Amino acid sequence: MKAAKAAPNPANEFIEAINDLSNERHIDKEMLFTAIESALVAAYKRNYAGSSVNSGNVRVSIDRDRGEVEVFARKVVTEEPSDPQSEISLTEARQINPVYGIGDLIEEKITPRQFGRIAAQTAKQVVVQKIREAERGNIYNEYIEKENEILTALVQRIEGKDVYVELGRTEGVLEASQQMPGEEFKVNDRVKVYVLEVNKTSRGPQIMVSRTHSGLVKRLFEIEVPEIQSGVVQIKSIAREAGSRTKMAVLSTDPMVDPVGACVGPRGMRVENVVAELKTEKIDIIRWSPEPGEYIANALNPARVLNVAINEKEKTARIVVPDNQLSLAIGKEGQNARLAAKLTGWKIDIKSQAQVAAMAEALEAEGETL
Repeated sequence: MKAAKAAPNPANEFIEAINDLSNERHIDKEMLFTAIESALVAAYKRNYAGSSVNSGNVRVSIDRDRGEVEVFARKVVTEEPSDPQSEISLTEARQINPVYGIGDLIEEKITPRQFGRIAAQTAKQVVVQKIREAERGNIYNEYIEKENEILTALVQRIEGKDVYVELGRTEGVLEASQQMPGEEFKVNDRVKVYVLEVNKTSRGPQIMVSRTHSGLVKRLFEIEVPEIQSGVVQIKSIAREAGSRTKMAVLSTDPMVDPVGACVGPRGMRVENVVAELKTEKIDIIRWSPEPGEYIANALNPARVLNVAINEKEKTARIVVPDNQLSLAIGKEGQNARLAAKLTGWKIDIKSQAQVAAMAEALEAEGETL
């Protein structure tokens, strides 16, 4: 005859569940016990509000090895108790233990008979909450490291002008202000996004992403250009008007490597891959220079610059271009000059040869020289 199996011990199962949870979810075991004990004090208050013991003077203890739950009443020993819920007379205290004296804090075990069932329900609620919090914490920790990085996202839903994208374990928000002008999205579209910031909220991490940030262009070139990945070619500055045009200044640490050519790639494939991702946004790749005059002249590409006059104190530059290059240097609605100024950090004033000559004649007529 086979021996009957012993009934499972709920307390032991509880300890095993805590251990498993701690190991699988990387949640501190002691933090779990402490959170459950605090929740059990609140549960005692809800269920035993009419007790002769004030819930504020109650302590709940869970045995870390056996899983047993015990409730203790805390009382201060006084000569003449004025509040029986928080005080006990010296006579009564010494009946418990003769060593007690005035002012001592005693704990009396008052575990209600049905408290085990309440404890089990409360512990389950706390564990579920801690699992949720741990998941949110893990997701936050994972994605905070991806700030300023580029991720491939899947369009999940569109609410008004905002687009919500799936980023793997969580979703990101692509607000209207972070979308390129004229860009349209459909559910299940795949798109590369730049992680702007990761914020903690009561509902979990909130991840803000962008398609307009200049960092998106930088990261796309890092993916496409091995020389940038290795550090031979460096991106020194980027100026961008998303959806329209970007200027990017690059430098090579190896005289044998052309930084502009490396970014353009064989038959222009590298820059074309970036442009395709940015929906045909134009990209000017220019050579960075430590000499302000040369750098500013390069930044005005594709216009040809004849002369650059630098004012170091005011950080301004007066540019002279051929007459037929003035509109090209300024660009449509001033975009080329505006991006060049943003790229270099210099205020730029562009004049044609004819304008400079006219100014010189006017000054000469007044008896002055330019």
